[in-house]
Amino acid sequence: MGESGSAELAELAALVRERNAVEARIAALLERPASTGWMGEWIAARVFDIELEPSANAAGYDGQFTIGTLAGKTVNIKTYTRDERMLDMNSPAPCDYYLVLAGPRGVAASARGTVRPFCIERVFLFNSPRLRRELEDQGVKIREATSVRAAHWDAAEIFPRSNNPLMMLSDLQRHQLAMFFDGQ
Repeated sequence: MGESGSAELAELAALVRERNAVEARIAALLERPASTGWMGEWIAARVFDIELEPSANAAGYDGQFTIGTLAGKTVNIKTYTRDERMLDMNSPAPCDYYLVLAGPRGVAASARGTVRPFCIERVFLFNSPRLRRELEDQGVKIREATSVRAAHWDAAEIFPRSNNPLMMLSDLQRHQLAMFFDGQ
């Protein structure tokens, strides 16, 4: 392995210690591990007035909307570091809505040489039963990485564009989401 390999290992070890310290601070705030999914749920709960399920393993949904026309409706919150037009719809337990927080648009490709920072560039709200029915009628196989057509994504967008009349965001909600936009 040589000296350059040892230097690289030492650099990585130092960076991992820094990362672990930041993740410990995030976990303390979330009261859960600092994963992309947990961060997305925590943010969504505050921005969209969602009461998260006390148990993190509720089948098919993460919580319920508490105000507005969606009050009492169940929601499964998905957080993706890249908007690849794929949606995990594999859960057999139904939810009323999928709320998707997504990073920049991109295509599924090799991860080599890429970075997937946590950021929110777009937010989508899908009516789960309707989307499932439409996709099945089109012959789309429902699975963990379900390919969803661009027209569905466009119609479901609530941030930054307001294409979905089911949820119109306030200026405060737009500002809160914009805090997580990376801009790169």
